[in-house]
Amino acid sequence: GASTLIADGIITPSITVLSAIEGLRNINPDTQVIPISIFIIIVLFLVQQFGTSVIGKSFGPLMLIWFSMLAIYGVSGIITYFPILKAFNPYYAINLLMHYPNWFLILGAVFLCTTGAEALYSDLGHCGIKNIRISWVFVKASLILNYLGQGAWILKNQGAITADTNPFYAMMPTEFLFFGVVMATFAAVIASQALISGSFSIFSEAMNLNFWPRQKIKYPTNVKGQLYIPFINWLLLFSCILMVLFFQTSSNMEAAYGLSITITMLMTSILLLYYMQQLKSKIKYLLPLVGVFLVVETLFLIANLFKFFHGGWVTILLAGIIFTTMYIWYNARKIKNRQVSFVKIEDYY
Repeated sequence: GASTLIADGIITPSITVLSAIEGLRNINPDTQVIPISIFIIIVLFLVQQFGTSVIGKSFGPLMLIWFSMLAIYGVSGIITYFPILKAFNPYYAINLLMHYPNWFLILGAVFLCTTGAEALYSDLGHCGIKNIRISWVFVKASLILNYLGQGAWILKNQGAITADTNPFYAMMPTEFLFFGVVMATFAAVIASQALISGSFSIFSEAMNLNFWPRQKIKYPTNVKGQLYIPFINWLLLFSCILMVLFFQTSSNMEAAYGLSITITMLMTSILLLYYMQQLKSKIKYLLPLVGVFLVVETLFLIANLFKFFHGGWVTILLAGIIFTTMYIWYNARKIKNRQVSFVKIEDYY
């Protein structure tokens, strides 16, 4: 779970920044997306060493504007095609899955609608339970409205859609397109920051649990829990640049992105089951609850495994390297400890 979340921490900055900057092609088709994306990613990782309190203070207002914008554009799309509201009826989803032969491929695409939640939670985890509950209602409503708006635009403009069409940017008025790209870039940076901070925390805990070699840790600000690990920061930066150069477009990264998050979520559900057992929860309530999550996530995992050869292997490779390092380091430490005996120093004065 930790290994795939770190792999996600590499893929998230790459795919979110790249997909945001790709919106500039709606303004100028000749925009050099890759150099701009790499520049933003480099700046993002360079500021980590100075602490992220300045970025953190802007999170709230920017996210409020971003999700409000998503909701407004979504509603404007729904108004043009009210039949999209039929999407709330599960009959259509079930009917499609039952009669479409490659339904697993659809699930793989659907799963991408849930991604980003792990970035949101890793950041909101610092904010307390009330903030999570209140903000999640707003975020969830904004996302659903925007997805419905995009669906309405697609159904209304079926004849004009090509393989390169991005409905999110296509449904924006031309005069607001640049503002939309700027806000998408800010949102991408904030989501990336959440995963970068989460990666630092994971590596810090891994060191404490003897799963990772000792690294130099810095505490750049007075904010509790904020830390910076230089080696990990530059490793993540180098990996992100490689991702952008290797995949070239955000759509090529989707398979790798979906697979890493599916495995992370599956591990989280298993950990939840273990944690609830520690709390002595009644098994008759526990199994149905966790069982629902495990069934859904297993289906999504199988669906995403179909994309293994379309980029999903990159996630497994990244997570595999991190997992192997952790496994070897932990077991080597145990072997070393078996050869060491601690004695009282007084006997050797």
